[in-house]
Amino acid sequence: MTGRPDTACPRPPAPISDYGLLGDTRTAALVASDGGMDWFCVPRFDGEPLFGRLVGGPDAGTFRVGPARPATVLERRYRQHTATLETTWAVGSSRLSLTEAMVAEVSGRLLPTTLIVRRLSAEHAAVDVVVEFDPRFGARHRRPRVHHQRQALVCEWGPLAVALDSTPELSIEPGRPTSITVRPGRPVTLVLAVAYREPLIHVEPTAAWELLLADENRWRAWTAEIDETLPFREHVVRSLLTLRLLTYSPSRAPVAAPTTSLPEDPGGVRNWDYRYVWPRDASIGVSAFLSVGKTNEAYGFLAWLLHASRLQRPRLPALLTLHGRHVPTERDLPGWPGYLDSLPVRIGNGAAGQHQLDGYGWVIDAAWAFAQAGHRLHSETWRAVRGFADVVAKCWQEPDAGIWEVREPAQHVHSKLMGWLALDRALAIADTHPLPDRQRRRWQESRGAIAAEVRTRGFDPAAASYVRSYGSQDLDAALLVLPLLEMDSIESPRVRGTIDAIRDRLSAGGPLLYRYPPGRDGLPGSEGAFLPCSFWLVQALARTGRRREATELFQTMLDYASPLGLYAEELDPATGAHLGNYPQTLTHAALIQAALAIRDAPTGDPGA
Repeated sequence: MTGRPDTACPRPPAPISDYGLLGDTRTAALVASDGGMDWFCVPRFDGEPLFGRLVGGPDAGTFRVGPARPATVLERRYRQHTATLETTWAVGSSRLSLTEAMVAEVSGRLLPTTLIVRRLSAEHAAVDVVVEFDPRFGARHRRPRVHHQRQALVCEWGPLAVALDSTPELSIEPGRPTSITVRPGRPVTLVLAVAYREPLIHVEPTAAWELLLADENRWRAWTAEIDETLPFREHVVRSLLTLRLLTYSPSRAPVAAPTTSLPEDPGGVRNWDYRYVWPRDASIGVSAFLSVGKTNEAYGFLAWLLHASRLQRPRLPALLTLHGRHVPTERDLPGWPGYLDSLPVRIGNGAAGQHQLDGYGWVIDAAWAFAQAGHRLHSETWRAVRGFADVVAKCWQEPDAGIWEVREPAQHVHSKLMGWLALDRALAIADTHPLPDRQRRRWQESRGAIAAEVRTRGFDPAAASYVRSYGSQDLDAALLVLPLLEMDSIESPRVRGTIDAIRDRLSAGGPLLYRYPPGRDGLPGSEGAFLPCSFWLVQALARTGRRREATELFQTMLDYASPLGLYAEELDPATGAHLGNYPQTLTHAALIQAALAIRDAPTGDPGA
């Protein structure tokens, strides 16, 4: 049975943590627990939204599939070790389930690049369901040209076309909610195929469902290779899957997040576009993949970085597009209401032109980890790394924007530490790779000069801690990397004093930390606790022999995950609400590294 209500029921914005991630390693969709697909960009993560209701309001489009009347979510989960999302509702005495995923493996077959499969099934009794298919492409929420081809509804916008197919066949019109009845034993399958500047390929819904099941088997095989003895393995596996879903497979570059302008301060202006690649964040993910034996993922990123940085080398850009190009100029989208009235909604990112010294340290550290795993760097890769190290040796004394991308450059201590790490790791790689003596001496001299200056100008004896920048008394949670660098011994009072001072003075309650003292970044409004910092604290505690404290802290942090095990960038300490773009690559990479640090921590110490 089908019908067409004239209007859709109003839907208040769902909490950020309510959303589940669907992905195919090329783009991603966010789906709320009511079945609303409220964010989906085509043809890539950084493309224009087809469904943009999340930050664009009702006029920006959605694809909702769910109960037609009030229902209770009984269970929402990913099928174990897969990217398939299941939502089950209680509707009266009946149950309705929505099983959905995007098909990742499409190479070598006549398939659309993007294929979304959504199946509804009922138990006990028939359930009335609403299908709201309202695609609105781009910044202006453009409605499509519509026609029917075979049994499919086809929507077109110039070079973009999408086809909605269903079994059994449904009569659906864009922008008009359709009522259907799902009966036990007779599931309804909806398939959305996307084509951009290529032929539109139709996939029969039954065949699409089989593709989804085959994809599940590939994900399970991928996760089966991960060490069974890892602490908190299920959480680590979910984070690794999330990182993989957010890695753009054509170039093998990971996006920081699949969203733009989800606010760090609801109702405020701290809204940024994260659909690009930060070499720093990506390098942390590389180290995470390497640590669990996923060498192909790590090598893929290094190969991409070699290609992406070639035009600006030896300078390392702060961020790049998925294809290694310049990030678009930051601009506001007029008329977009924002998530919870958080304006402006932005595309592009103004941080692209910043000098961020710390990025060199993260990238060279990733290359060193790759070499440590027994893989020799190709000559061109080593040449690029040498160029990055030369830049550090030459410009480490200059102020920079730092890891937090502040508007006014400063002498950030964390940046200096990562400059030291860049040179230290480059010298370590040079033990097995060719390097002229003159270049080696220049790196050694600069490494020593950085250490001497940071110890003198970056440490506050009164606080027994390293500080955020020269001459400042503020702390910086990014300094929790200290025990990983070993510029100072992990037994050093300076290292332990810095960890304790950050834990105390930047505390946001419980295991949560602010990244720096709130209100000290030159922007209006406030922000939440920065989630990667808590996992960095776990890592620092484990590294300095406080394994028991690290484990307890990690377990507490798991309670802050979304119901599906996902993390945003920040958290409101007062309410536990997730803030910022979601899910966040950096947070999930930090979680993995924290779990690995617990695994590798000594067990015979007082903190064990």
